Amino acid sequence: MTWTAPEVTRTSGSLVADEREMLTGYLAWFRSSLLHKCAGLTGEQLAQQTVKPSNLTLLGLIRHMAKVERVWFRERFAGQSFDPMYDPAKGKDADFEDLDPSRAAEDYARLVEECRLADEIVATASLDDTFVHGGEEFSLRLIHLHMIGEYARHTGHADLVREGVDGATGW
Repeated sequence: MTWTAPEVTRTSGSLVADEREMLTGYLAWFRSSLLHKCAGLTGEQLAQQTVKPSNLTLLGLIRHMAKVERVWFRERFAGQSFDPMYDPAKGKDADFEDLDPSRAAEDYARLVEECRLADEIVATASLDDTFVHGGEEFSLRLIHLHMIGEYARHTGHADLVREGVDGATGW
C-alpha cells in the first residue's frame, strides 16, 4: 500500500487574543497550512521538483522545517544537543536535495514530532525568556516571529510546488 500524506484540519485561532495566544496561534496555523499543502500526495509526488531550476519540493520543505523547528526551539532555546538531522557530508542543502520518497512518511512524522516537542518546551516559558546564539541575545518572542515568517515564506513556495504537482491551488 502506498503512503499518502494525511488530510489536515488547519488550526484556527483568535483574532483578538493576547500576544502569547496570537503568536502561538499563528505559528500553529502556518504549521498546519504547510501540512495541508501536502495532504493526499504520495512520497513520490512530495519529492517531485516542479519549479525548475529550483530544488524546492514539498518533501524538501517538510524536511527543512523539521530541521528549523529543532534548531530554533530545541537546540538554541532549550540548549539541547543532537547529531545533525541530515548527513552533513551531503551539503548544507541535504534537507532539500537528499530526498528518498520511500521515507516520506518518516520525514512527515519527524516534522509533526518536532512541532510537538517545540510546543512542549515553550509551554511554560515566557516570551521574554532569552538565550545567546552567535554572541547575540534572542527571546522566545523573536523565535515565534522568525518561525511564523519562515513558515509563511515556505507555505508560499508550497503553493507553487503543489500546483505543479497536481494543479491544486488555493488555501
